[in-house]
Amino acid sequence: MERIEQSKFRRISNKDKSSEFIARPVVTYWSDAWRRFKMNKVSMAALVIMVLLIVMVIIGPMISGYSYREIVGPPNVSPSGKYWFGTDELGRDVFTRIWRGGRISIIIGLLGAVIGTVIGSIYGAISAYLGGRVDTIMMRIIEILYSIPYLLLVIVLRLALNSNGIGTLILAMSITGWCGLARLVRGQILSLKQQDFVMAAEVLGVSQKDIIIKHLIPNTLNVILVSISFDIPGYIFSEAFLSYLGLGVQPPEASWGLMASTAQQNFQFYPYQLFFPALMIGLTMLSFTLLGDGLRDALDPNLRK
Repeated sequence: MERIEQSKFRRISNKDKSSEFIARPVVTYWSDAWRRFKMNKVSMAALVIMVLLIVMVIIGPMISGYSYREIVGPPNVSPSGKYWFGTDELGRDVFTRIWRGGRISIIIGLLGAVIGTVIGSIYGAISAYLGGRVDTIMMRIIEILYSIPYLLLVIVLRLALNSNGIGTLILAMSITGWCGLARLVRGQILSLKQQDFVMAAEVLGVSQKDIIIKHLIPNTLNVILVSISFDIPGYIFSEAFLSYLGLGVQPPEASWGLMASTAQQNFQFYPYQLFFPALMIGLTMLSFTLLGDGLRDALDPNLRK
């Protein structure tokens, strides 16, 4: 056997730590999603608009110094330095009522989306994880609820509860509003429940409740977050539509849909009364929709680099 000469070897000092140097910082899933979201200029602009709208609905009613209920001047005054958005048919300040109405509309959108998300994600996760006959029955229930028009639900609930409040409106829209997300979550969990981490949890004796809440639902957060961003404008538009028909928020309370419904009667003479609530509805729905598009692209693991 040929002997290797010792001169071919060189002693290396252990002072050199470059082998342990991390050339690239560790990037988590959420930090990488935020990085890719920031690269989407349209979604970032939509986020800025959404934040400005939320800030204005909080502080806007206090800026003008007028009450949204009280008559502050002559009726149907055009926008001016004193009345920035003009006055309505009763002489109330439109600027104050716009932001007061936005507060109602956005609260309904957020609460409806949160309620629908909680119910839909849990319902869809249980249906997919248990499977079999339970899954079949639960999906049939969703199909039945889907067939019920929410307009009919609003009318029935208003008559049954004898209430025209915001709570009745949110309840009517939430009864069927969670069904779409339940289907999305079910589809995701059907593919996740065969993964190794779920099998490992079952072998370790983790209860079904903990597997669903702690393991399966967190792995569907990307679908849930995108669904929320699309559901919020849907609830806002539904509230505006119902208020436009007279089935939503009632006077003297304000909402964008109610203001648009009132203003359309005098649109030819005072178009600004319809322009401002319609503009706010459009901006809110557009910003949430574009934000949802950006979240969908940022949270898609297939696009991660």
